[in-house]
Amino acid sequence: MLAEAANVLAAADSVSGSLGAVAYGLAAIGPGIGVGIIFGQGVQAIARQPELTNVIRQNMLLGFALTEALALIGFVVPFVHK
Repeated sequence: MLAEAANVLAAADSVSGSLGAVAYGLAAIGPGIGVGIIFGQGVQAIARQPELTNVIRQNMLLGFALTEALALIGFVVPFVHK
């Protein structure tokens, strides 16, 4: 049992790589889902209320910009906190 634990700890010490890349990959999941929801619901709203296309499009682009800002923050933060 003790030898197995030592092997697991040795393997954990030998793992190397960029944790920043892994953190960004995880941070990109949320904005990716958010952008899909924004545009999916936006297209649905335009289909239901075509006379409000300009207002819906403006709100979609604003939501998209804010969601993408989260992705950019997720990209920068792992490299700042190295």
